[in-house]
Amino acid sequence: MSASVGHISEHILKQLAARQAPLQPLFVALQGPQGSGKSYLTGLTHKLLSSPPHSLRVATVSIDDLYLTHAGLVDLASKNPDNPLWRGRGQPGTHDINLAIQVLTALRDTTGADVEIPVFDKSLFNGEGDRLPMHGNSVQTPVDVVIVEGWCMGFHPISSAALHERWSTVWEKEKSALGLTDAMLGSKQCLEAINEALHSYLELWSFFDTFVQLQPASQADCSSSYSVIYKWRLEQEHSMKARNGGLGMTDDAVKLFVDRYIPGYVFFGDGVTDGYIDGDGTHRAPPWSGKGVRILIDEHREVVGVGEL
Repeated sequence: MSASVGHISEHILKQLAARQAPLQPLFVALQGPQGSGKSYLTGLTHKLLSSPPHSLRVATVSIDDLYLTHAGLVDLASKNPDNPLWRGRGQPGTHDINLAIQVLTALRDTTGADVEIPVFDKSLFNGEGDRLPMHGNSVQTPVDVVIVEGWCMGFHPISSAALHERWSTVWEKEKSALGLTDAMLGSKQCLEAINEALHSYLELWSFFDTFVQLQPASQADCSSSYSVIYKWRLEQEHSMKARNGGLGMTDDAVKLFVDRYIPGYVFFGDGVTDGYIDGDGTHRAPPWSGKGVRILIDEHREVVGVGEL
């Protein structure tokens, strides 16, 4: 993990030194799959950059704290009863994008203000979760660096043709390799709804100056590149249960939990590098294009490669 922190911090410092608007904070998106350690690494990076000799003012936000309220999630599910991907938080469409934009806009302020950072408590409503009342979890601006981490950071919508092509090719392969079913994860129309929702995320992505991606390295003995995500998430659950007396999900429940996220990676994850095609057919590259870093990690989360994004 320490090697990852070093690479992330070095990249952020390099981008800070090269930026065109030094008075504005550097917005950093950090994306990685469940269990890859992105929240842990974000915390360590915050500590390193805010300590001497750097002594930077750093704000961190998790996209998991930007979900709709419980009432909003219930309303989304009730309006889309045939879409299992929206039965609970997680997928694009379950985040409060207006709130996210308000928070990042406030963090961009350089005049000096207290910015409240939302907190989503996943334990409420029997694990369905809810946003807590604003209670003083604030950051004082101006800041030098804003890091926002999350599993779907940088995911972009794709064309109808691309969605159809992936549905009948790579998705069929991944379903077979991982034991997934349409009955569990929904129809192509369910993914089309997620794809449409991702258009509202484009304004949020426009804030980011640079990007850090934690990507599992290819493993020759695995039928799917996503298999390691199940291993990582299961390790997290076992570790938590060892600390709290056994409270948590069963192994089967963990698999079902991860299953719901796999379509996002397969259909929309390439947007981190590819961007999207807008309504008039013009290719739009991500705002961080050429200014990102990809950190390849093995099944033990050790760095095995670093490259430009």
